Amino acid sequence: MKINHFINIDFMKQLTPAFLYPLTGVAAIASLASCAGEKKSAQQYNIVYIMTDDHTAQMMSCYGGLIETPNLDRIANDGVIFTNSFVANSLSGPSRACMLTGKHSHANGFTDNSTCVFDGSQQTMPKLLRQAGYQTALIGKWHLISLPTGFDYWEILPGQGDYYNPSFITMDNDTVRKEGYLTNIVTDMSIDWMENQRDKDKPFCLFIHHKAIHRNWLPELKYLNLYEDKTFPLPENFYDDYEGRPAAAAQEMSIFKDMDLIYDNKMWKADVNTPLKSTYEAFVGRLSPEDRKVYDDFYQPIIDDFYKKDLKGKELAEWKYQRYMRDYAKVVKSLDDNVGRVLDYLKEKGMLDNTLVVYTSDQGFYMGEHGWFDKRFMYEESMHTPLIMHLPKGFNAKGEIPQMVQNIDYAPTFLDLAGAPIPEDIQGVSLLPLLKGEKPADWRTSLYYHFYEYPAEHMVKRHYGVRTERYKLIHFYNDIDEWELYDLQEDPTEMHNLYGQPGYEKITEDLMNELHKLQAQYQDPIEENLKAEKAQK
Repeated sequence: MKINHFINIDFMKQLTPAFLYPLTGVAAIASLASCAGEKKSAQQYNIVYIMTDDHTAQMMSCYGGLIETPNLDRIANDGVIFTNSFVANSLSGPSRACMLTGKHSHANGFTDNSTCVFDGSQQTMPKLLRQAGYQTALIGKWHLISLPTGFDYWEILPGQGDYYNPSFITMDNDTVRKEGYLTNIVTDMSIDWMENQRDKDKPFCLFIHHKAIHRNWLPELKYLNLYEDKTFPLPENFYDDYEGRPAAAAQEMSIFKDMDLIYDNKMWKADVNTPLKSTYEAFVGRLSPEDRKVYDDFYQPIIDDFYKKDLKGKELAEWKYQRYMRDYAKVVKSLDDNVGRVLDYLKEKGMLDNTLVVYTSDQGFYMGEHGWFDKRFMYEESMHTPLIMHLPKGFNAKGEIPQMVQNIDYAPTFLDLAGAPIPEDIQGVSLLPLLKGEKPADWRTSLYYHFYEYPAEHMVKRHYGVRTERYKLIHFYNDIDEWELYDLQEDPTEMHNLYGQPGYEKITEDLMNELHKLQAQYQDPIEENLKAEKAQK
């Protein structure tokens, strides 16, 4: 497991403020004001952006998922649910950088978690919101190595953070420990900032960034017994053999082979060693003696029963799957509770009519599909991410929004809502027309994706590709040169690679053209770089 460490504050002091990009573009609900040409909206709405980690649509009831999430459903039922919402790079840090900048990974410079440090001097959406008169705050998971910039207030987790009695890094560069369960604490801090710390004469944008539901899915103690009587259905492709898909075969994210029995499944035993045993011990070692007893009293009977049975093969694989699903679902329960707390606060304070509430995740996640956990691949379960919104009064959209959207669209949407100019170099598009109930005839019909982190944890090959409403074309590269083509209508679980098969020549050609068009549009030089590397060999 990789542990990300923050660089010291001296480095941050060396970063110079970003050169102001020319600001152009048209923003809705805005008018020109001041001799400098700064735009100010007639009404500036608050923005509450709730982002979780690794929460997949399969585990949200508003998406027809496997568990009930009543408070998330409140957002979807009262507002909008995006049915075709995707990320540009299914990995935590890169996804967050895409959201902050409105740009693909190659353009914002944060391509992977292993080698990159986010350049905080560059143009970001929070900085532009501040220029538009907003207060900005971020609380919770950051995961971009450098310290945040562009926020009036922030308090963040070191690296991935801890579920139990977590530590936070403050704006004074101190590290403070707080008692309790992380998801509750992040919500407490967020509500406290809204109630007691902000300037209530200014509009605000608050980023509530949860660690939940990130691995290793440590539940809130009061929910330890939840879902223990539930048997989750095995995905139909749980025993995928990866025929015709060598990149899929090479991964290390198998529930059966790669999920750590102690770290992930909590089957701690003194005489059993696993690669992540010591990391698990450190995580649960943060519990107080009283709480640790509660934790151990729950897991010990399960541990005893597990080792007594001595499971092998498919029985072990399916046992690990059930434990994974139950722990994941428990963490979702606490998350859903806390989303409800935020909604209740906004309602109590009469702020819902003037606030855009966004709920999303940094990417999707595999819940046993293809036999996997984790994310990274361009396949649907990880590229697709939940996106639901409560809309301020006056916005007409309701229910499902089917247009294809991407996390690079969040930055221009928030700027548009604020009445701020959208810089020309932002690559996403504002979702405001969709939130107003409009159906633009020229809305995008394809999405670009690029994953970079290899070789690294889980060993998912580097790849890029294009997704249209029906098809997906993927190129795996670096130490491999493989193409994959899927018909999402006929093969929604992406089991049958059609690339190179007779009858798909025209479809492949059209997708290749679309891929090259998007690479040119977003100025991703990857194919030119690959050609240059090949020529040098």
